[in-house]
Amino acid sequence: MNEKRYYSLDKFYRTRYGSKVFKVSLDAGLTCPNKDGLKGKNGCIFCSGATGIGSAKDTLREQFDIVRANLYKKWPHAKCIPFLEANTNTYAPLNRLKSIYEELLGYENVVGLNIATRCDAITDEVYDYLEELNRKTDLTIELGLQSSFDETLKYLNRGHTKEEFTRCVNELKKRGIPVVVHIINGLPNETEEMMMETVHYVNSLKPSGIKFHMLYIEEGTALCEMFVQNPFPLLSKDEYIRIVCNQIAILDKDIVIHRLVSDPNAKKLVEPKWLTRKFEILNAIDTLLEGEKIVQGMKK
Repeated sequence: MNEKRYYSLDKFYRTRYGSKVFKVSLDAGLTCPNKDGLKGKNGCIFCSGATGIGSAKDTLREQFDIVRANLYKKWPHAKCIPFLEANTNTYAPLNRLKSIYEELLGYENVVGLNIATRCDAITDEVYDYLEELNRKTDLTIELGLQSSFDETLKYLNRGHTKEEFTRCVNELKKRGIPVVVHIINGLPNETEEMMMETVHYVNSLKPSGIKFHMLYIEEGTALCEMFVQNPFPLLSKDEYIRIVCNQIAILDKDIVIHRLVSDPNAKKLVEPKWLTRKFEILNAIDTLLEGEKIVQGMKK
């Protein structure tokens, strides 16, 4: 596993493409049904409205060139995958989606496309188009689950249920489209057993990939207001590392791990401050996996 005790994204990319591949985070200027009134107006309680590296103030081409230029300084011969990260990137008329996706795929040295969206924001005609697009390029759909417990989803104001999420993943998989599932550890009122159960649920879906996140408090969110008014406990760094390692042990060995920890905006981060030391956390995860002789999927 490329000297890792888990199936890393870098290993997956190097095996598939024979070189380093990096994602170029972009904002296509789309909105979200949980913000524009279709499902809700306030969004998820942890959502700050912030975008990825790119900014919708710039064109997609400008965003792509800026981000790629910075990443090329480190990996000058790498291939690229545009990542529509901000908001809900299947939530627009089909013609607009087509123009966005196909523009990005026309850029040089691009080998695929990642699209972040919601499980309740893909129409039948968009499913059909995504299936067609997947035949032309390496398409990946990224879906925020966060938790497999409906009571937690309601608390987070997600605006969808576990059943809706299952239905969406099954529809995408039926069409041969790879899916990456996002989960959050340390959510209020969730025990470690519940966090493990969410990974068992992810295993049952058989997605192509997973992203692990740590709950954090960011300025400008409803969650921040709740935290300030009535502080609740957050996981310590050691607790988070141990939980992720235990989750890796039960995660199906064929699921690619795209992310092991959140990467918040340090200027807006309220708590936990330890999340700003990303590489320290990643190294600690590797150390604990090695020390405990944990390999991905060993306890599935």
